Amino acid sequence: MKYISTRGGIEPINFKEAVMMGLASDGGLLLPENIPSLSDKLNNLSKLSYSDLAYEVISLYAKDIPADNLKSIIDRSYSTFRDAEVTPVKEVDGLHILELFHGPTLAFKDVALQFLGNLFEYILEEQGGELNIVGATSGDTGSAAIHGVRGKDRIKIFIMHPNNRVSSVQKQQMTSVLDDNVYNLAVEGTFDDCQAILKEIFADVDFKLENSLGAINSINWARVLAQVVYYFYAYLRVKEKTGKDIVSFTVPTGNFGDIFAGWIAVSMGLPVRNLILASNANDILSRFFNTGEYRTGDVCFTHSPSMDIQVASNFERYLYYLLGQDSDKVTSLMSEFSKTGVINVDYDCIEKSGKIFKAGSGSNEETLETIKDFYEANVYLLDPHTAVGVYVAKQFDDGETPMICLSTAHPGKFPEAIIEATGKDIAKHPEIEKIKNYPTDYKVVDNDTVVVKNFVKMNI
Repeated sequence: MKYISTRGGIEPINFKEAVMMGLASDGGLLLPENIPSLSDKLNNLSKLSYSDLAYEVISLYAKDIPADNLKSIIDRSYSTFRDAEVTPVKEVDGLHILELFHGPTLAFKDVALQFLGNLFEYILEEQGGELNIVGATSGDTGSAAIHGVRGKDRIKIFIMHPNNRVSSVQKQQMTSVLDDNVYNLAVEGTFDDCQAILKEIFADVDFKLENSLGAINSINWARVLAQVVYYFYAYLRVKEKTGKDIVSFTVPTGNFGDIFAGWIAVSMGLPVRNLILASNANDILSRFFNTGEYRTGDVCFTHSPSMDIQVASNFERYLYYLLGQDSDKVTSLMSEFSKTGVINVDYDCIEKSGKIFKAGSGSNEETLETIKDFYEANVYLLDPHTAVGVYVAKQFDDGETPMICLSTAHPGKFPEAIIEATGKDIAKHPEIEKIKNYPTDYKVVDNDTVVVKNFVKMNI
């Protein structure tokens, strides 16, 4: 299995090279040359543990890692989860809630970043050298990435977050990790500003190579790959329970990485009727799937901060397939987008793609109301991101197709929103209570790529 860029500017590379490259050197995103099928093996997968299923999926894409080594990496990655199923599915109020928050930092990002951290460590031990990870977070990626590589030899990590624009718990989880290889930067700006700095840093190929930079954001293909697994796992659990051969998924969406993983699963043969994209007031993606126009606007700050994004970094991957894998068209459109902030795709093109995607959005008020109503009806607490997903899911639920809603974080990460929604301080988790008074360390920096580059260079 070889990997290519959405912009067509690199020679095909193997999996380990793709992991270490992160963002393609031509500025595009890496993708496998082809997508293998598992459609004729679904019955054989149904009785596998999560780790064994992960091996069956990931091994199709990681041909250059010996089987025993890959299995060991995967087993270690999911041994850190608090639930034996890793990503259990709970039936609540006629929906199937896929709980993705049982990892070290109580967010879905742990599923991919525990794996990626161990993968980085394995490759560096094999090849030698060092890796300096630079990432940007809207809240959950940062802490999950830090916990994935904290204390690991040969690795340093630099995480940017928008200053005062993540939840108090998210900030505490990131900045209370005081290992010598961890650096937190609070950027005076939005998450999109952090992401723009990140892309500018990686676009400077000389700087990237001179300083051995690596990426942990969902621009790294290994992150998307690890997330593909839980779509298969959830489908198999729900089919087992309902006897239905086809399901739909609703995905709270910011950077498009999580739902793109679902699209890869569908392309591998997973029987899915709809992938339902749920956005908050920052609805650039839902507007695209409903109109064909991808247009940035001002970032709205909401109770679901991990979705407060106007530029979805993984959208280019889907655009590549939507445009018939035409790298020249992708390059042209992304160049146009960088200049104008707008992309227009013929809506017929979206319709011809099978229209597996549906899309909707929920406001702050609708999010809080969903948390309150769902809790009162079921004594089950949703975090604000999952609440957006549940709100949108109910708009598309046909009453026949099992609806799987991705629950992306534990509600204890967003206590302020839960109090506002329910009037009660009930969003608790022992791990969060434990770190509340831990000392923290971070540096506030200007919204300036040069400032961030200088900080990284000075500390590696």
